[in-house]
Amino acid sequence: MNYEAHLAPYAARSEASRGRRFAEAAPASRTEFQRDRDRIIHSTAFRRLEYKTQVFVNHEGDLFRTRLTHSIEVAQIARSIARNLQLNEDLVEAISLAHDLGHTPFGHAGQEALNDCMKAYGGFEHNLQSLRVVDDLEEHYGAFNGLNLMFETREGILKHCSLTNASKLGDVGMRFIEKKQPSLEAQLANLADEIAYNNHDIDDGLRSGLLTTAQLDEVDFYARHRREVEMAYPGITGRRAIHETIRRMINALIVDLIDTSQEGIAQAGIRSIDDVRNGAPLIRFSGAMEKEAAQLKRFLRLNLYQHYQVNRMTSKARRIVRDLFDAFMQEPRLLPPDYQVPRGEGNGARDDTEQTQARKVSDYIAGMTDRYAMREHRRLFTVGEI
Repeated sequence: MNYEAHLAPYAARSEASRGRRFAEAAPASRTEFQRDRDRIIHSTAFRRLEYKTQVFVNHEGDLFRTRLTHSIEVAQIARSIARNLQLNEDLVEAISLAHDLGHTPFGHAGQEALNDCMKAYGGFEHNLQSLRVVDDLEEHYGAFNGLNLMFETREGILKHCSLTNASKLGDVGMRFIEKKQPSLEAQLANLADEIAYNNHDIDDGLRSGLLTTAQLDEVDFYARHRREVEMAYPGITGRRAIHETIRRMINALIVDLIDTSQEGIAQAGIRSIDDVRNGAPLIRFSGAMEKEAAQLKRFLRLNLYQHYQVNRMTSKARRIVRDLFDAFMQEPRLLPPDYQVPRGEGNGARDDTEQTQARKVSDYIAGMTDRYAMREHRRLFTVGEI
């Protein structure tokens, strides 16, 4: 059965893929990208996302988004758009589900703290760490480390990458050096991520009480759709009004993205995935929608992400990550055996053992859930904890 017969000529296809790093027999009853999606869902790193922060730390409430629920929401939005654009839904879903696998505990605060700790050792990029997870750190198969995903899935996971790191990654890093584009599926997953977190962070902000609807009325995009809801359902209030408003906002973004992208693809005369890679970004919002989305991002940054109550938690989070990193580097024997680097291991370069140990510590901390990181911190720094 040809699962991909309906796709546009410029969509990614399994049979035209650049393949896997380690050769495997083709799957009998699914496409290669379906296999990638399934491997991601069954991975250890994917399960850990349930207890990793999106904005609010997991123990602050049962109804706030986590990295896991966020990833599922991104995949749903991305698949809906991919279907309209005749792109590969299985590939875009795999990328969406895997894009945050390398995220640290405590969201962006944890990432920033770990990057600061790793400055002398090459830094920490969560996109690069997500690729590291699927390429090396997962341990499920006898023949290879990692999940051995298809090239197109791996390039979609690597949304951003410094040129220094790109030069070390072989074929998957070359597009950053050559200034080429990834597949349309990768471009789509990136913007579906933006649609999901901007709108769902509004929901979580209102649910937490850190945002109010009166504040949000300062944002034209929100206020316009709220008025539409009030006109359609006079007297509507509470959670129902919020959900109806956010639903309309998401729909407006999706429709604009589909229309603008379709127009751009047609105008550019795109006929193949090679045309996609050699051209400009094609999955995009209209100029007017970009301005509205930018206003919403600024509002959330100032009023939610920098709210003093969020800052209190992120301050604690940074301290936890820094304390753990320093403790493990000073005394690696505190780490589980698999994360300890014996003296003298490495490539013979200056301080190579320390460099390798730092990356192992980084892997260990990045793999922690919020609650595990807090528990490890108590074990190391609180008298009476074991």
